[in-house]
Amino acid sequence: MINNSYLLGMYGLAPTTSGSSGAASTVKKQPTAPWNASVKPQAQSDLLRTALSGRRFINEATTSLDMQSVSSGDYRKIFAMYQGLSMLEAITQRAGQRGVSALENGQLSKHFDAGMAELSAFLRDSTFDGLRMVEGVSATKAQTGAGVARDSAKYITGAIHTGAVTDAVAAFQGDVQFNITVKSVAGVQTIAIDLDDMGTEPRTLQSVVAHINGRLEAAGVQTRMSRELLPSEPRVIKAGDKTITLPAGADKWALSVQGVSAETVSFAPVASADAVYVVQGVGNAGGHNVLKFQEGAANATGAAFWVDGQIGQSSLPDGVEIVRASAVGPDGSMWIVADVSAGNSTQPIKGQGDVVLMKLDSAGQVVISRALGAASTASGYAISVGADGRVAVAGSVIGALEPGAAGAAANLADSFVTVFDAKGVEQWTQRRGAKAADEATAVSFGADGRVYVAGRSQSAMPGAIATGGWDGYVQAFSETQVHSLAPITATASGVTQFGTAGDDNVQAMTVDGDKLFTAGIENGRMVVRRFQIDATGAPTLLSTRDLGSAGSGEISGLSVVNGQVVVAGATRNQALDIGQVNNAHAGGFDAFVAVISDGLTASANDRLTYYGGAGDDSAADVKIVDGKVWLTGVSDRAIGAKPEDPTSGYLARLDPLTGAVEWEQIWSGANGQAAPMTIAVAAGGASVLDRLGLPQGEIPHADSKKLIDVTALRTGDRFYVTSSSGRSVAVTIDAKETLQTLARKIETASGRSLKVTVKTDKDYATGMDGDAKVTSGGVQRLSIAFADGRDGAVLRAGEAGRDALAALGLTPGYIGPKSSDLKTFGLDLPTTLNLRDADAVKRANDKLGAAIVTLRSAYRSLAPKSATHAVTGEAPAYLKAQLANYQAALARLTG
Repeated sequence: MINNSYLLGMYGLAPTTSGSSGAASTVKKQPTAPWNASVKPQAQSDLLRTALSGRRFINEATTSLDMQSVSSGDYRKIFAMYQGLSMLEAITQRAGQRGVSALENGQLSKHFDAGMAELSAFLRDSTFDGLRMVEGVSATKAQTGAGVARDSAKYITGAIHTGAVTDAVAAFQGDVQFNITVKSVAGVQTIAIDLDDMGTEPRTLQSVVAHINGRLEAAGVQTRMSRELLPSEPRVIKAGDKTITLPAGADKWALSVQGVSAETVSFAPVASADAVYVVQGVGNAGGHNVLKFQEGAANATGAAFWVDGQIGQSSLPDGVEIVRASAVGPDGSMWIVADVSAGNSTQPIKGQGDVVLMKLDSAGQVVISRALGAASTASGYAISVGADGRVAVAGSVIGALEPGAAGAAANLADSFVTVFDAKGVEQWTQRRGAKAADEATAVSFGADGRVYVAGRSQSAMPGAIATGGWDGYVQAFSETQVHSLAPITATASGVTQFGTAGDDNVQAMTVDGDKLFTAGIENGRMVVRRFQIDATGAPTLLSTRDLGSAGSGEISGLSVVNGQVVVAGATRNQALDIGQVNNAHAGGFDAFVAVISDGLTASANDRLTYYGGAGDDSAADVKIVDGKVWLTGVSDRAIGAKPEDPTSGYLARLDPLTGAVEWEQIWSGANGQAAPMTIAVAAGGASVLDRLGLPQGEIPHADSKKLIDVTALRTGDRFYVTSSSGRSVAVTIDAKETLQTLARKIETASGRSLKVTVKTDKDYATGMDGDAKVTSGGVQRLSIAFADGRDGAVLRAGEAGRDALAALGLTPGYIGPKSSDLKTFGLDLPTTLNLRDADAVKRANDKLGAAIVTLRSAYRSLAPKSATHAVTGEAPAYLKAQLANYQAALARLTG
């Protein structure tokens, strides 16, 4: 009998099998995927258990294939990655469930970070044959999020007027006098401005700008003033579950200083008063702003939430989580240390959180921003400004800080201290850690030139002995510099550790000559300590004073004034052990100010003043100026109030000797929420310039162009560039790296497969003034594209702890033409994914789910193509005749 299969096969037809339903038999082309319906899925609980067991997330050795093919290596990698992503997804799903404790969430975060790091390393070290797999995305071009501000002689104030330019401006009324000083190669000129010289002419934007420019022109300088329109933006508000967009408000106007590069401009008031800055959290959306007060001044605007004495208000950048410390510099500016969960528009961060040092001028504008550059997370607890303008910041860091070096335990906090010069350029950083957790909570410059750091530790600090539980410690650092152009290095020069068998800490510290004082909570009691500083900087304990039970409170400030120690904080204790009581405790938590002798012995001159109402009052921060105590915090909150209940802030000045409240103000905020965090007092910092939105002092024209200064990058951070040849080249950040030098490095590392240019934006948003967007200057970024006629290249993240891509705001991925022969699959998994909060957990879970879908697409792309090419078009006549003959023969054979 003739087999029909032979003839049918000649024409690419599949035979039918006797007894079948007529469907063509299928040939297995790919290994069975772990997500195939025929494979029993692994339970989420099992995946979670495996993920938390410490085993590898991605392990090709444990991946099996039920058939071999030319792409077996790629299949094995995809299946191993699928297992790893499924384990990570199990972690995020558990983190998103209700009832997860803080302890468990910490463990979930730890293993999630480890899994993400393992994924990055796997993709960096793996080579695929039939496709290209990247951690980020596939694109034809990319641009760095990190940017470097261009030099600019232009300064734009906040809004000072709403309405027409021909209307009289309220800020220009009354006695308005100030001086403009212009420095150039021709010398120094001071131009006096007095609006009374305008006589009866209405003081409009047009007329005042013209008057000032006339004075500047007469002095022969090139700097000019102008007006600037601040476009109002539509506002989006929530009303229940509805989102409502409100129309843009009326036009707002600002003043603009139009300088030139050859001139340096500064402003100085004729008359001034002390200014008090309060940094606070406001509203229920996580916003933060800076309030500026002048005692005795009227309410500057009459707007909502403004009070008498308030003369200014500005917003901090988005991403700020908390501000724990602030201080005033010699030039009257304010420095703050902030914890951020996201960088600003030009300064992305590497990990889940970082510490950022910001300098604000007297008008409230951020003029310097410096990120610490922590690879995982960091917290800033203290700040100190020296007489020479240097700034010291102290806190804690988890994970890597210096590239390639982590602490004794990668998931435990270590103390750090960083010193910057007056321009915000980092001079040195020291990380000192015990085997257990520790953190620096106070910092101060000493008269001997050393930097002193105090904090707490759960085990012995290097060179010290632990006493049990959390201990307090004091550490001195000495600086050396071989010559004026050499880098400054710091070495630990003395340490002491102290406390009880319980939990102890240091919450405040001050240095007075060769004496050092600390104040903290030791085993539930408020304790002040006095140390002698020897020639090496080592502190030796001289005396202590127990002020009584802390009453669940805390110490916020410590200072030495005229031979007396002033301690301030908040407590429920109605009878602290401090002699004479000026004002009695009023109930709940009350702020307190205590005055004791600097020898820490009881004295008839001791004084205690409580401040507050019947509810809970906090002392978020304290500053002592000219013997007077400035306090800020939350005012008289109902005992037992919920977090969403209204909260009011307060600012008060007390005489610590008499208890007299010499000045105070209480205010609310948006959504009934105002929570002051820090306070700073600037001598002579308030003046008529505040009404004009102009800063006191010199207007900076330029900032550093070094990437380690203006971004979160640190020397030694790196990433990899892999060209189409498969060769990976490391791009390492140097101490003097700029955008221009980095561009050349990337091009060279890619084998000229990438073209990198420096792109300049005309201007960029610096913040919002109400509903008006404020823009200034310009910013430069790197633009990366594939070179003409080339296949492009892959950017891969650096090793955990030293990845530069995150700090540059670049996503690991492929940059090349869409028509590349090798198909590219991007998992789109940012290295910044974390489980910090509910929103972050949801985002991580969504990203992982999408990445798993991408893996399935990559699997399908490896399916072998049919070897038989489709034939299209009409068959020729001779072939039609042959087919007819064959069909006739086949019919006769088969009957």
